Order: sequence, then structure tokens, then C-alpha cells
Amino acid sequence: MVKELTRPATPLRRGAAPDTAWAFFNGDFVPLRDAKVSVLTHAFNYGTGVFEGIRAYWNADRKQLYGLHLLEHYRRLHRSCRVMRLDLPYSPERLVEITVELLSRCGYREDCYVRPLVYKSSELIGVRLHDLESSFTVFAVPFGTYIDIDHGISCGVSSWRRVDDNAIPARSKITGSYVNAALAKTEAQEAGFDEAIVLTNDGHVSEGSAENLFMVRDGTLITPPVTDNILEGIVRQSLIRIAGDLKVPFEVRTIDRTELYIADELFLCGTGAQLSPVTSVDHRKIGDGAVGPITQKLSRIYFDAVRGNSDRYKEWVTPVYST
Repeated sequence: MVKELTRPATPLRRGAAPDTAWAFFNGDFVPLRDAKVSVLTHAFNYGTGVFEGIRAYWNADRKQLYGLHLLEHYRRLHRSCRVMRLDLPYSPERLVEITVELLSRCGYREDCYVRPLVYKSSELIGVRLHDLESSFTVFAVPFGTYIDIDHGISCGVSSWRRVDDNAIPARSKITGSYVNAALAKTEAQEAGFDEAIVLTNDGHVSEGSAENLFMVRDGTLITPPVTDNILEGIVRQSLIRIAGDLKVPFEVRTIDRTELYIADELFLCGTGAQLSPVTSVDHRKIGDGAVGPITQKLSRIYFDAVRGNSDRYKEWVTPVYST
């Protein structure tokens, strides 16, 4: 029998964990406050872990919480584990079941964020990937809007370059590699921008600090290829599908920095960022400085789908609570 916990009386910061939060840790469900690791943990010292960011959306009309793209996220987690030589004993399908039970135990009636982690859990000093133990955990916390969805955001092209596939593979969500995103994001915000756009080592557009990028030129939706050191984004793929269903002309190709300045529309996307219109880059207005029509159409359909309101995309979401 799971002990019922009371909610805190004071408001929480976005992403903070309430007392009702649970985690799946060392093979069992435990209160999140009890899911702790040693300071000697290898992943804590060297960043030798991989993770996913998963959203679950609350539909107040249906009184239902929907996990978004659960199976796709766990399939990508398995691929990241292969890159980092991590052992994950649960299949993607079993991980979906664990996540649904976790969310059910938390009992959230609001949007939330799910964080699965696979990490080198041996307690020792020494840089390597082989001959180390692996562990898995997943937890969930309430989580609302990450960056401005409705009015657009300002971006600056970062002086920091995206990590290369032959250095730290960007297609895998490796914990240690996100220092690259942190450097770019802090530089951008301290310079007065909302978000960063990062270039590849050869100077082409890669993505945001931790989001994929799309631009519109002359009615065509364009995004960089996965070989330009981007994360193979799940939301990116969803928007490509929506664009196809809308018959929007579409290209995957390398993008030059100055193309951003003359784009008609621009937006970033990702699980955390969702779909975030960009209205200026390096102090230059994108289009007329407002959210463009293609971005608006994609956004409207996407947000309808993630809350379980679209029959066309109903396979994207997994209901948490039994009817």
C-alpha cells in the first residue's frame, strides 16, 4: 500500500518537486526525496549518463493526464545507452509502463515533466566507460511553459560552437554534454537575449541551446540535417509530420547564419521548449517581427495533439489515469 502524502502549502518554483513526487529508483518506487546517490557516483563526477525529457499534459476537460511520445523517448534512450555503453535492463515498452505507474502515483492534475536517467553508478574515481555498473531512475515534477510561446522570443547567435559528433555526440542526450548548452544559454541571456542559436564548427546553423530549429523562407519550411550536430528531436519529427499533413513545402538542408536574418519565420522546438516562435535574431526582426502564419498553424495543431484532442495524432499520447 502506497502511503498518501500531503501537498505543500506554499507555491513551488517551476520544476520543483512537491512532497507528493515519486521516483522509480534502484528497481522500486520511492518518494522522490529518498532517491539519492553518493557524491562518489561516477556520473556525478564525469557526466557519464544519458537522459530524456518527457512531457505529460493535463486535459482538464477530460480529467486526464497524457504522456507524450513515451515509447519514442524510450527508444531514443536505448540508442543513447548504446553510445555510452550503459546497460538498461528494461525494454522501451516496460519503461512506458513504469512511467505511467509513476505518474499515477504522483497524482498530478497539471502539466508535468518526466526525467529518466541511465548513469554509471559505480562509486569510484577514474575516467572510462568500461567495467562500470549502470543504474536507471525516473522521476516526475510539475512543469509549465519553458519559454514564451505566444509572443515570440529574441535569439543571439552564440560564440560557443555546438559539440561535434566526433567529440561528444549531440544525437545522444549525454548529461555531461549539456555544459555546451549551458554556456550558450547563459551567454545569450546575459547579453539580453532570451535564447541562443548555436553554429557547427564549420559555421552553419545547428540548433538552439537545447532545441531544434526551423525557418520559413518563401513559404518553404526548412530545418538543418541530423548531420549538422543536432539532437534527433522527437518534437522536430512530429512537426515535420504535421507540416506534411498540411502540405507545407519542406526541406532538410544546411542553413547559413545570415539566412536567419532574412527568414520570413523562425521557431525553436523541443520537449521543454515546446514550439517557441523567434521574432528577432542578433537584433534583426524576423519577418515583420510577429509570429508568422505557418508557425501559428503548426503550433495550434501541435498543442491540440499533445493534450489528447486530436484523433489524427492520438497515437502520440498515452493516458495515465484509468477511466
